[in-house]
Amino acid sequence: MSLEGQRVVIIGGTSGIGRAVAQAALAAGASVHIGSSNADKLKAALALLGTGATGATIDVCDEGSVEAFFADAQPIDHLVYTAGDWVRRKTQVGVKFDLAASQESVQTRFWGVLLTIKYALPVMSQTGSITLTSGLYAHRPVKGTSLITAFNGAVEHLARGLAVDLAPIRVNTVTAGFIDTEAWEAMSDEMKQGVTTKQVISRPGLPEEVAEAYLYFMRAGYTTGQVSVVDGGGLFA
Repeated sequence: MSLEGQRVVIIGGTSGIGRAVAQAALAAGASVHIGSSNADKLKAALALLGTGATGATIDVCDEGSVEAFFADAQPIDHLVYTAGDWVRRKTQVGVKFDLAASQESVQTRFWGVLLTIKYALPVMSQTGSITLTSGLYAHRPVKGTSLITAFNGAVEHLARGLAVDLAPIRVNTVTAGFIDTEAWEAMSDEMKQGVTTKQVISRPGLPEEVAEAYLYFMRAGYTTGQVSVVDGGGLFA
């Protein structure tokens, strides 16, 4: 399926994987509309993306903001959700468990997905697709990641359920390993080395490499309810 002339909306499309998806979609002949809660990052991303890209601010934790983002939306062929709250919160499980902090962590990555889909559906093409984003901890938890594992797993299972509920719109998930984005840069050198040396491909992935999985799901008209793991062989480590 060609993306020529298609319209792709990317929530979280101002940096990292989301911006790489936007660039790849533009190169494939689509137009893109990106959303971000940060107006300055949105402006900078649009300047970088150039012709064919538009955007608006959106706070996926605020239903009114999500509704406003899609209020005057043109028809959408493909919806991509890469937004994530990367603020480190107290999500330790056990006697120090902080319920409020944990609820904040899941707000953007899970409930924000559902709000976005709610308001995107009225303008979505019935031959289009929705692609969500999860992480490697859904399949390979490490000590201290119980809640992150659960949140990421929830996204994958949500996509499977939505693939049935929203058919013929296709719904899939890209599950990314360690990718060279802003979140990667914030990690210590020791942590970076620890997570990549055991991988089959012993380096972080590039956003452009992960973007190919999103474009595959947009084009693959006979694929739904699936998970594409892009992790440099991290599952085998």
